[in-house]
Amino acid sequence: MSVPTRDNSSFKLMAQFGHQKLVFCNDEAVGLQAVIAIHDTTLGPAIGGVRMLPYQHTDEAIDDVLRLSRGMTYKAAVAGVNLGGGNAAIIGDHRTQKNEALLRRFGQFVEELGGTFIASLDIGTTPRDMEFIRMETECVAGLPKSLGGSGDSAPFTAKGVYYGIKASLKERYGNDSLAGRTIAVQGAGNVGEQLIALLREENAKVYVSDIVEERMVEVANKYKAVPVANNNIYELDVDVYAPCALGGTVNKETIAKMRCQIIAGSANNQLRNEAEDAQLLMEKNILYAPDYLINAGGLISCYSEIAGYNASRTAALTETIYETTRSVLRKSMNENIAPHEAANQLAEARIADMRKIKR
Repeated sequence: MSVPTRDNSSFKLMAQFGHQKLVFCNDEAVGLQAVIAIHDTTLGPAIGGVRMLPYQHTDEAIDDVLRLSRGMTYKAAVAGVNLGGGNAAIIGDHRTQKNEALLRRFGQFVEELGGTFIASLDIGTTPRDMEFIRMETECVAGLPKSLGGSGDSAPFTAKGVYYGIKASLKERYGNDSLAGRTIAVQGAGNVGEQLIALLREENAKVYVSDIVEERMVEVANKYKAVPVANNNIYELDVDVYAPCALGGTVNKETIAKMRCQIIAGSANNQLRNEAEDAQLLMEKNILYAPDYLINAGGLISCYSEIAGYNASRTAALTETIYETTRSVLRKSMNENIAPHEAANQLAEARIADMRKIKR
């Protein structure tokens, strides 16, 4: 059954965000409905995750890929990798509707883009899914190590957030030691769990929440963390709130409850209303490490796979997130602008410089 479209505002959204291309992929025979967004390819081919979610309207999928692809452009620019920003959404329930035929047909649409889009992992897709897409196109990253890929990128994503947290602590407190610091991690998925492991290794006190109570309790017991109901996590008096699940958890309602000093996590699009919420955080003197800046470890892992780098080079590139985060936060404080604005300016400057070279 087709997913309805509420309006015809796609071109307006593309103009607003400066996108190059929005591609609709449809094949009723295999049940495929998908959208691919390419934001900017100045630095290189657009890379982006392929997520599979049961969107109620195509508008929701369009909004998702436009926002995420733009964020990927900025993430790649700030991380210093030679890739552009893209994203894709397959409309459907990945638990019941995903199959080889659908994924391979999607791979054919990716191939038709002539190398301008590279598909990678996202919500609802796995390295095995990337294998199916790879059967139809070479424009894939995040493949299993057995196929010459980089494997699971979650460890690098978690490591990047870990460096972002330490950099934020350094700017707020003058040292980056995690010993005795209190950190609330929202989301005990793959990245969240690995971040908790890193934090506990350095004797931070960790609170953990997850919408799946069994998962929350399991991870809390495994790492001797403190389980907290999801709705109560915003009110904890902690050094760091680390959102590692879905976006939009930092908003007018939750900021009013927050008692943390720092926000630094792996979730994309953490600020529900970027300008408004960033201003509220500044007024409360809560330091915010831009999400696309510190969660770039997964992107770096995929870039290393494409560039042929080894694991040690990937680890070294991920470690640069520490100094980049410090630079962004210092720029934010020195110029009295929101941290995401400081990060955006650095990204835009690099893209502008590369455009000059290409002329």
